[in-house]
Amino acid sequence: MSSSRTSTGVLLAIGAAVLFAVNGNVSKVALENGISSLELVSMRSAGTALILLVITALRSPTALRVGRRELGFLALYGLTGIAMVQWLYFVAIQRLPVGIALLFEYTAPLMVALWVRFVQKGPVKSRLWLGLACALGGLALVAQFWKGMTLDPIGLISAVGAGAALACYYLMGEHGQRERDPISLMGFSFGFSAILWAIVSPWQEFPFSQLTHTVDLPGSLPGGAPLWVMVLWIIVLGTVTPFLLVLFAVARLGPTRVGLIGMLEPVGAGMIAWVLLGESLKTVQIVGTVIVLVGIVLAETARQAAQPSPDEQEASTVQTEGASPLPEGMAP
Repeated sequence: MSSSRTSTGVLLAIGAAVLFAVNGNVSKVALENGISSLELVSMRSAGTALILLVITALRSPTALRVGRRELGFLALYGLTGIAMVQWLYFVAIQRLPVGIALLFEYTAPLMVALWVRFVQKGPVKSRLWLGLACALGGLALVAQFWKGMTLDPIGLISAVGAGAALACYYLMGEHGQRERDPISLMGFSFGFSAILWAIVSPWQEFPFSQLTHTVDLPGSLPGGAPLWVMVLWIIVLGTVTPFLLVLFAVARLGPTRVGLIGMLEPVGAGMIAWVLLGESLKTVQIVGTVIVLVGIVLAETARQAAQPSPDEQEASTVQTEGASPLPEGMAP
């Protein structure tokens, strides 16, 4: 691998992590200024689906064809791996500091490794157990359990639930990409997520007038911005752009290395929240955060590559050219 190709991949992965980190804080500002978690996840899902499906139509129109057998999988993937991840995350950041919410969500790679070990009976490296110990110990420090429930219970449950849903996203994503490229896979999945939330919160009841209201920018940022600008940021720069950057980075570095660089997201989000939103962590929580990140890194690298079956090898040949596996480490 050439040094320039590696450097480009690292920059792309860092760019994606930064955009994801900023997105968490932009989302919190939107949620604190009149947009509910259901409304925000509905707009994000619909906007992202539209953009990704248009990209699919332009680059590979045949990928828009969906067989009857695949339709059920895409619907399930959209409802669990996309809809639940986003909604539970938005609920969590409404009630918890952004960095802590992301930290609990980012235990997903650990859940995936445990699933592979105990359910799929797949091979994992012994470092998984050290990673589990670090993650649990670090989370105990972050939550400060010895003081009782210092974190909002609903926020904590939502963050852990978002992590479990994110683990489903990773596991189902590996399966889905045996039959189609990741851009169309995400486009259809976000589409089914949009359909779900349109049923739960119908568009005809949507408070579109609220989007024209101007909200003050947080921290030292001057002036204000219409709420629709923040929603547009969440869709374009907080979802579609970093997702595509991840795909380009994976093509140059591989999913594991990109996933490890993605650990910058909870750290960066916490720093941005500290500067702009005034969300500070105690020293013991910062130490716990570092320990959790070490545990996640160990879990990220604990899964051993298994040899694909003949059927999987045959299925992999029908993927669209240039498709790359989703990295285990960056939330959608």
